Amino acid sequence: MAVITKDTIIGDILDIDKTTAPFFLEMGMHCLGCPSSRGETLEQACMVHGVDVNEMVEKLNAHIASK
Repeated sequence: MAVITKDTIIGDILDIDKTTAPFFLEMGMHCLGCPSSRGETLEQACMVHGVDVNEMVEKLNAHIASK
C-alpha cells in the first residue's frame, strides 16, 4: 500500500488512486489535469489553497487504506 506524505506529487497521488480527486476538488484545486498542478507536491498545493497539509495527509492515507 502506498503512503502519502506532504512531499508526494499530486499526479502520483492521482495515479495511485483516482478516487482521491474529490479531496483536491474540495480544497479548490479544480485543474487536476493541468501539468503544473499534477507536478506540485501535496504541501505546495495545500499552501496555495489554505489547507492544513497534515490533515490532508491523514485524510488521503485513511481513504487509500480503507480500500
